[in-house]
Amino acid sequence: MLPHRPARRRLLASLLAIPGAIALPSLQAAPAPLLTRAIPSTGEHIPLIGLGSWITFNVGRDPQGRRESIDVMRQFFAGGGRLVDSSPMYGSAQDVIGEAVQALTPTKLFAADKVWVSGGARGVAQAEASRKLWRVARFDLLQVHNLLSWEEHLPILLKMKRDGRLRYVGITTSEGRRHAEIEKIMAAQPIDFVQISYNALDRDVEQRILPLARERKIGVIVNRPFRQGDLTQALAGKPLPGWAADIGCTTWAQALLKFIVAHPAVTCAIPATSSVAHVRENLLAGTGRMPDEALRKRIAQDVGRLA
Repeated sequence: MLPHRPARRRLLASLLAIPGAIALPSLQAAPAPLLTRAIPSTGEHIPLIGLGSWITFNVGRDPQGRRESIDVMRQFFAGGGRLVDSSPMYGSAQDVIGEAVQALTPTKLFAADKVWVSGGARGVAQAEASRKLWRVARFDLLQVHNLLSWEEHLPILLKMKRDGRLRYVGITTSEGRRHAEIEKIMAAQPIDFVQISYNALDRDVEQRILPLARERKIGVIVNRPFRQGDLTQALAGKPLPGWAADIGCTTWAQALLKFIVAHPAVTCAIPATSSVAHVRENLLAGTGRMPDEALRKRIAQDVGRLA
């Protein structure tokens, strides 16, 4: 066969030179598109995988740390990501995000931040300071962080939404705290999003919060999908079961993320990372086949057994 290879190359070249010749398939497959899910209150679609900034973007003034964070955001947007989440609680993360926004000028950024201060009036000032750090005209989503002074903040945020100064309003919790209060707010207040912790081991929200979110048409953002890295570290070196290939997973991180975003109530998961390689890996979890409910149960069982 070797003597015929030059002839094959000449044939291909002659076909490409003919006007109107048939298009030849690309030798490199295009990346799979990042899957989206609708925000229940509006129907707007956002990608299943977002980007968190807790700890990873808190790099202060360190030039290398900032360059790495900007590289992560560059790869995130290039891969089809949109939702970036932060908080005044996260040290320098907001300013780092703002520097990246200024450098990259992403056209489809979904900017999600939080109010984290006691007192409603102080919340307005904090939100404006956060907006300036992000270098955005307005936030897409503002959330009351860990329910701090939510009774004062929510009416103000909802008015900002009515006035067109904000697109969505939400509340957050983390590490399984204050779920009973979260449920009461979800049942009574016209919020668009709830942010909770959820992963293959921490599944309490499956009982009441996720069903209530579907019933009330509230979007769900999932934080701590890897238990802040503890879960992926516990699974490091453990062989992936056979089902991983069936849903296109080559790493445990992808399997853990697919377990989460395959739940029909989940709108977006927000893993945080300071690694370009990891953001690529995470985005791939938002593509291709998703596990059905039976496989999700098996994933949870295997993770519980191995982690």
